[in-house]
Amino acid sequence: MTTARNEPKPSYPAGLLEGWSLLGLLASGLVLGVLAAFATSSSGSDGIRLVIRITARTSLVLFCLAFTASALFQACPGIWTRWQRRNRRYLGLSFALSHGLHGLAIIALASTAPALFKQLSNTGTLISGGLAYLFILAMAATSFDKTAAMVGPQAWRWLHLCGAYYIWLSFMVTFGKRAVMDPFYWPFITVLIAALALRLCLRRKPLNAATATAGS
Repeated sequence: MTTARNEPKPSYPAGLLEGWSLLGLLASGLVLGVLAAFATSSSGSDGIRLVIRITARTSLVLFCLAFTASALFQACPGIWTRWQRRNRRYLGLSFALSHGLHGLAIIALASTAPALFKQLSNTGTLISGGLAYLFILAMAATSFDKTAAMVGPQAWRWLHLCGAYYIWLSFMVTFGKRAVMDPFYWPFITVLIAALALRLCLRRKPLNAATATAGS
């Protein structure tokens, strides 16, 4: 999701779209979106369900931006991909915040409409979703230089690698179930598949290049 390595500093003023300012801007947008969802809903449970849907989608977008940051820069270095890689830590933290709001909305639905919540969920979903949240919490907590140093580079790498792919799988299952019934979710599935393909292909590229060099 995120990285603890230092990124090159931009050659221009950071502004609102860099670092902590970017995180603050995205956080403000997420909170305003949640408030707007409640303001435009006819009932409390409808508002909560709308927040759940909105934050699921914002979480997916932010996750994919952080998930593909290095691979996209490697495939197509440029202003946008350089910015994306430089800010992947803050994109990842924004994803954690978005999914935190998503989790709070789920808890609110379970508290205010338990019968509806029971109808929409099951034990397997709660267990797999809970594990995803444990990964998100651990990855967010170790997205800073000091905490990353505390766990060590090897443990940090495995945590963020396993966590990222598990979160990807969680999104794929959640959106895949909906895509079977509603074509609206097909673009989300396409984005997830493309993100995974990009990561896997770019991870294999150095190995293939080294093999070709050794054989020449």
